[in-house]
Amino acid sequence: MTTRILVVGEVQGSRLSGATLEALGKARELSPGTGEVVGFLAGRSATAAAGEFGRYGVPEVWCANDASLDAAPVAALAPSVTAAAEAAQATIVLVGGTTFGRDLAGRLAVRWNAAAATGVTEVVPGDGFLRVRRPVFGGRATETRRLEGTRFVLALRPHAFPLPTEAPANPTIREVASGDLSANLRAPKRTGVEPVATGAGPTLTDAATVVSGGRGVRSPENFPLVEALAAALGAAVGASRAVTDAGWRPASYQVGQTGKAVSPQLYIAVGISGAIQHIVGMVSSHVIVAINSDASAPIFKVADYGIVGDLFEIVPALTAEVRRVRGL
Repeated sequence: MTTRILVVGEVQGSRLSGATLEALGKARELSPGTGEVVGFLAGRSATAAAGEFGRYGVPEVWCANDASLDAAPVAALAPSVTAAAEAAQATIVLVGGTTFGRDLAGRLAVRWNAAAATGVTEVVPGDGFLRVRRPVFGGRATETRRLEGTRFVLALRPHAFPLPTEAPANPTIREVASGDLSANLRAPKRTGVEPVATGAGPTLTDAATVVSGGRGVRSPENFPLVEALAAALGAAVGASRAVTDAGWRPASYQVGQTGKAVSPQLYIAVGISGAIQHIVGMVSSHVIVAINSDASAPIFKVADYGIVGDLFEIVPALTAEVRRVRGL
């Protein structure tokens, strides 16, 4: 089928987010033809940020230059994206699988009358359908779903697809109206953003590598062992619920069913036994390494690589070797 794809952009600072770039990379794979991938941006800086799409060869960017959209709820953005998709004659809309992307996907699917899926890790096009795969039940199973129709909205799982290569272009900017929104839809506004406590590295949900510590670290004074390994790897720092419940680290560090779900390329579990609530939050990681002194710990059942031994010997040695190899 003819595939024209609209990629909805999220901007962090002045750059497209990693989730948007992953969606853009997948769009170029699904529709490699010249001009078949277009971008969308909204808010007061939409036109200024359009050049970010141009860095990756996108020839056309639709912009909703409405400053009120910067602080508006996601529901207020759906009419603009719908209008852009129709004007661009897109058959697929891709968004990153962030909180914003998952929220938008459902609203857009209803407004645009499209088949939708979130948390997508694989996309295979067919004649009048898309076959997608995604983790379900907290990552304990993988679902294959056939989406039929002529319009599709997909929110891609973070880190499931590679980033695109740069191919600089000078994109054509096309304006799209923000839509006739009711006062009730515009009423909720974001009045501020308060960052949560995190480690020195990347945030948990964005990181390609995560190092998490558990009860086996024994005390908050020993947790810097985990942080040192994460720093050497350029990784985010996570923790089990036992660690955050004990107050060793803030709740924002928690990985698990009641914390953050992560899917990095590499997840290292240090001193974590592997309670099911923790496992469902990280089991979709591409490679899992477990370090634990208990060979029967449940974490080893989901780990790709396991090290049985004293973490107080293993982690410092591993950190030193990583630093040596990376020239740190």
